[in-house]
Amino acid sequence: MEDAAKRFGPTGYYLGLRIRFAFPATEINRLPVPWIDFYTREKFFFDDPALRWSYDNTGAIRWEDLARTDPLGVVGHGRAHGLRHGAVAAYSEEGGLRSYGLFYRADRAYRAAELTEIAAQLKALHHRLDPPTTLTRAELEVLRRIQEGGRIKEIAWALGVSEGAIKQRLKNARTKLGAQNGTHAAALASGFGLI
Repeated sequence: MEDAAKRFGPTGYYLGLRIRFAFPATEINRLPVPWIDFYTREKFFFDDPALRWSYDNTGAIRWEDLARTDPLGVVGHGRAHGLRHGAVAAYSEEGGLRSYGLFYRADRAYRAAELTEIAAQLKALHHRLDPPTTLTRAELEVLRRIQEGGRIKEIAWALGVSEGAIKQRLKNARTKLGAQNGTHAAALASGFGLI
């Protein structure tokens, strides 16, 4: 995941993936710390032209092409922090779930072919993080009850099945989600909006 981001953003990059409402399911921030501190202190988030563009568009654009919609001079301040050339990529799907990435380099402006590739990679990454569609209702019910603090014995009694059946459902769910344990599986399913 990060290999492509490093290639596209050798000076720094940020990925906000599978954003529901305002919170990304996955966030990777490899921007220079002095820039993060300055950006936060100056409260640029709501006026950052790259972020505004990412809310309304799909594809990729050079940071330089957003300078005319930059009343606070975020692009110029970024250049002063070594982020000389930037690109923003965005992807959104029906229902509002979206992802975006910010990429920076010091040596040259992004080429059109690179923008196309960045947009395609972001879309692929967004979909690579899709929740599994193979979880059964029974597995999801066990995960919901685990998330609520239920124990195997209690869940089995409540559902009228054996503890072995609950353990098998939990094992299947863990495998499908790539989770380390039942609590992790429940957290992942919740993050995907499955429970």
